[in-house]
Amino acid sequence: MGRTIQLALTALALAGCIGGAPQPQGTGPGAIGWTTGAAPQPKPGECWATAVSPAIIETVTEQTLLTPEQRDGSGALIAPARYSTTVRQNILRERGDIWFRAPCPEVQTPDFLASLQRALKARGYYTAPLTGTMDPATGSALRRFQAARGLDSAVLSLEAAQELGLSVVALKDL
Repeated sequence: MGRTIQLALTALALAGCIGGAPQPQGTGPGAIGWTTGAAPQPKPGECWATAVSPAIIETVTEQTLLTPEQRDGSGALIAPARYSTTVRQNILRERGDIWFRAPCPEVQTPDFLASLQRALKARGYYTAPLTGTMDPATGSALRRFQAARGLDSAVLSLEAAQELGLSVVALKDL
């Protein structure tokens, strides 16, 4: 008699924005485009941010019947069944760096960050007072907004900024 229990464990680390590179070749599971591997090659006027794509680990627990229960002639239990439990973990995906386009640091002024907070507030993600700073409440709201789109990061992506109406979207991309 076996039973399998699966559990995905994740961890996330963040890093900052770097001078940019060409558009990412891959896309994440949601609307936010990203690429994996080494840092993109710098290209003037573009900025990139990095995050860590978490490892996905499956924990499998199996119970194996060693001895069945024993009953006497009247059906009374003499000895309960004995089981052996085995637990193993399988790495389904290794941890790795992901890169995504981001608004450059010089664009992220207090007015820009206040607009980000207003845009997140209008969508129900941000409930704190407007501060115009990238405080923990803003980072948390931004992470929830982007996670729903495939990027679990508190660093603002360019695609999220465009979706929130904070960054220019090229006519060809509409």
